[in-house]
Amino acid sequence: MQWHNVEQNTEVWNELRTGKVTASQFGCLMANAGRAFGEPAKRYAIQIALEIINGKKSDSDSSYTNWHMQRGHEQEPMARMLYEIERNVDVTNGGFFDLGDYGDSPDGLVGNDGVIEIKSVTAAVHFAPLQRGSFDPAYKWQLIGHLDCTGRDWVDFVSYCADFPENKQLIIYRLLRGDYEEDISTLRTRREDFIHLIDETMCIIQRG
Repeated sequence: MQWHNVEQNTEVWNELRTGKVTASQFGCLMANAGRAFGEPAKRYAIQIALEIINGKKSDSDSSYTNWHMQRGHEQEPMARMLYEIERNVDVTNGGFFDLGDYGDSPDGLVGNDGVIEIKSVTAAVHFAPLQRGSFDPAYKWQLIGHLDCTGRDWVDFVSYCADFPENKQLIIYRLLRGDYEEDISTLRTRREDFIHLIDETMCIIQRG
């Protein structure tokens, strides 16, 4: 594993991620776990295969931003600051964890043991984990990917919505590595199978 101290969404960051399976997409490949890969995973395999062959980000990369994504990027610094105040910690740059065929960009590092994943969301999305009393399951495999790729002991899922009362604007749920060892093992197996799918896809594309 190699850690790069780079800012997210920069040209250098994008270059480091080119041709690699990233934790933000682990949910895609984990869908239907134990069975054949679905169409979204197959499309993602094509994207990664083309990036490896061409040595640049694929045009099929989901790099376009909509209003909700832009809003999230803009509000993330506020969520980070509130988290630092709430937990009395300093959050440092998450950078990029490079593990060869795959990698991970957590939203921040906390000390030597933890990472955070920040979601700046709409009121309805923020209400769901508050009602559920747990993290948003849509991000389960990204969170577990943080634990796996960084080797750290815990990850905090941070949901932020400025529309809520001050004491409810920030919701924090911690996942401890020890509670998810079986899921980490499942992820590793499925990811290895997915990397084989990428190799097979490359062979088909390059077949003479």
